[in-house]
Amino acid sequence: MTVHVGPKGRIVIPQSLRARRGWTEGTVLVLSEDDEAVRLMSAREALARFRSSVAGTSSPVDELLAERRRDAEMGD
Repeated sequence: MTVHVGPKGRIVIPQSLRARRGWTEGTVLVLSEDDEAVRLMSAREALARFRSSVAGTSSPVDELLAERRRDAEMGD
């Protein structure tokens, strides 16, 4: 599948691709880039990827609370 960059830098995403991805009018898309590629995904997909990448890691809030509890215990 190929697309062309228009005069104002716009591209048209083919309808068949939009339908497969569930992208309808008003869908917010996120564009990301690395050294090898440019990726386009919905904001919902981007959030899901982020959440799965940090799943199982400790929460910064939980770490801060644990640190505060340790400090409080040492102060007693």
